[in-house]
Amino acid sequence: MKDVSIWTDGACKGNPGLGGWGALLIYGKHRKELYGGEADTTNNRMEILAVIQALEILKERCRVHLYTDSQYVQKGMTEWISGWKQRGWRTAAKKPVKNADLWQRLDELCHQHELHWHWVKGHAGDAGNERADELANLGVELLQA
Repeated sequence: MKDVSIWTDGACKGNPGLGGWGALLIYGKHRKELYGGEADTTNNRMEILAVIQALEILKERCRVHLYTDSQYVQKGMTEWISGWKQRGWRTAAKKPVKNADLWQRLDELCHQHELHWHWVKGHAGDAGNERADELANLGVELLQA
């Protein structure tokens, strides 16, 4: 099984507003950078979409070390999602889970790989996280052009 390291990040100018997502994938000597954006979105949606886009590009089952500075994404997938699913995509307060469409897509993708989640502090010198941030901002710039 291939070992792939992925760093992801989301950005938003206004929340909601113009948003971008970025991902850096590294496998051995191979490096791939992805980015994109949406015109009317939130930072949280961009954080989740960055992970989705990165996982969707993988062509086979991989062991993935996923690095994110978003506790929302990391905790969502490692702590909260099982409860959401048990409650029919409702929070403990019985309200609909925000971004359920993306969480469901991400959940399906996670079952296709062996995922290891890592939270990293944003803007703290982690080279992969810094590059993912730059890519997410490029996604926003695409919309501003």
